[in-house]
Amino acid sequence: TRASHRGCDGLVGFNAKEAHSIVEECVDGVSAVEQSLTHLVKLGKACKYIVTCAVVQKSTHDFQTASSCFWNTTSDGTCTVRWENQTMNCIVNIFAIAIVL
Repeated sequence: TRASHRGCDGLVGFNAKEAHSIVEECVDGVSAVEQSLTHLVKLGKACKYIVTCAVVQKSTHDFQTASSCFWNTTSDGTCTVRWENQTMNCIVNIFAIAIVL
């Protein structure tokens, strides 16, 4: 697996390593997006989450994904997880936006 992480780890911030572990546990399941989101919400962080997933059949052609965000890098964060097996590639993106009260 390959992963990239950005964000702030801390009491109220987004912990990309924690999110990455959650996605890896869920991606083997039937619905990686819903399960990942459910587990992220259970962390009890003051965040709004956006979870996307792209699943493509493995072939000789490569594929790419990209995203861009304009946000507070101290409290918001992102995590991208790439998972694959013999027949498919899966890219899961998590975006966490801190809720400021």
